Amino acid sequence: MFALLFGWAILRSQSPEGAWETSLKNEKGINIHHVIIISDGHIAEAFFEKETGAFMGTWGGTCKVQNNNLDCTYEFASFDPSRVGTSRKEAYQFVDNQIRMGDTIWTQIDDGTPGKLSGAWLISGRMRDGKIQQRDTDRPRKTMKILSGTRFQWIAYNTETQQFMGTGGGTYTTENGKYTENIDFFSKDNSRVGASLSFDFKIKEGNWHHSGESSRGKPIYEVWSPRKLH
Repeated sequence: MFALLFGWAILRSQSPEGAWETSLKNEKGINIHHVIIISDGHIAEAFFEKETGAFMGTWGGTCKVQNNNLDCTYEFASFDPSRVGTSRKEAYQFVDNQIRMGDTIWTQIDDGTPGKLSGAWLISGRMRDGKIQQRDTDRPRKTMKILSGTRFQWIAYNTETQQFMGTGGGTYTTENGKYTENIDFFSKDNSRVGASLSFDFKIKEGNWHHSGESSRGKPIYEVWSPRKLH
């Protein structure tokens, strides 16, 4: 499994931005779908059953491409928390618009377009009692959302305790001020797979303001700020 988790290297011409996918059978012969998003120097991979959407695992953190290698540092790893804080360097081979790492080939889903929210974001505020309550994005407990041009994934984790709290993801669109998520996997509740959620969104002073109803039908108003590399 460890070799497969790193059985990806992402390079598209000069840029790794975008989303990539591959499907691999596990030891039980079940088809497992792997999706990687790389955006603004951050990375997240999720793997889940192709047919049912049952969540299998995720990992991610920061990444950079240099000297024909992809360097990444774990910030979360649902399958092995001890990897948080460790780094890994993997060589890649870019062949015929695909990526080969060992025996695994990854196919590009998108190059960071056409969605308007491509990037890595941290939740920085929530509306409560009519006022936006700010949240410190530098603290170890984080909720990050990473988006390519068509794919999204959110992850809740703590870099200090190495704890993974949950994740979900799938495809998204941004049209006419509406941000719509189509859920492909959800770690806490497989019954959410296949659901679509639509929200109002706008970019205000560089932040993403996001409002509507949660997957549980409760009203939400969130503010997400671009994640900066330190």
